[in-house]
Amino acid sequence: MRRPTAEDIKNAAGKTVPDVIASRLKVLICGINPGLYTAAVGHHFARPGNRFWPALHLGGVTPRRFAPEEEAQLLPLGFGITNIVARATASAAELTREELEAGGRELVGKVVHYRPRILAILGVTAYRAAFDRPKASPGPQPERIGDSAVWIIPNPSGLNAHCQLPELADWFRRLKEASETA
Repeated sequence: MRRPTAEDIKNAAGKTVPDVIASRLKVLICGINPGLYTAAVGHHFARPGNRFWPALHLGGVTPRRFAPEEEAQLLPLGFGITNIVARATASAAELTREELEAGGRELVGKVVHYRPRILAILGVTAYRAAFDRPKASPGPQPERIGDSAVWIIPNPSGLNAHCQLPELADWFRRLKEASETA
């Protein structure tokens, strides 16, 4: 994967990244929205420093650390990726509450259609806004979407300093274990 130029990154605002999705996955992982670097290269969680791919591997989801351009290799493992809001921004803070709520409604439709065992949303603040659950905390949630259990996992962005890589890996390990019995 080639590194995007500063111009590529600037021009990625508003772009989208295709979902990595299939019916009846074990886990559909849901980010908040693509960052500009991710949108510039067209692969999920691509920004250097994002801990998503290392955490997946250390948590036992992948047999080795995948590169972002290998994201489709998650599907045979029963995992997929989507976002609450499709449009890329420099920061999730640029998203409006209305966008998050609309994205939450679209996500519900996607989950009902594709029927993963678990929907895992990366980011408690985004979940709270998108689903109007102001007191939600990380971990399994009491509500379901259709047949799918809902989990919240800390955001793997390097900006989320209070959750380090070993803890993220543990969240993914627990999620993988739960997906085997869900």
